[in-house]
Amino acid sequence: MRKPKKFDQSKGVRRLARERVGTVPSPKVILPKTRRKKPKHKKPPGLEELDR
Repeated sequence: MRKPKKFDQSKGVRRLARERVGTVPSPKVILPKTRRKKPKHKKPPGLEELDR
C-alpha cells in the first residue's frame, strides 16, 4: 500500500488562489524596445520616402 502524499503548503495556497482569482494569463511576446518606443521627433511628410 502506498503512503499518502505529504501536504505541501505552498501548493495548497496556490490551489486556493487559482480557485478564487483564476488561472494566470499566458505569457506574451515582448517586442524590442526600438519597435515599442515612438520616435522623439516626427519626420516631415516629404522625407519619409527618401530614407527608405
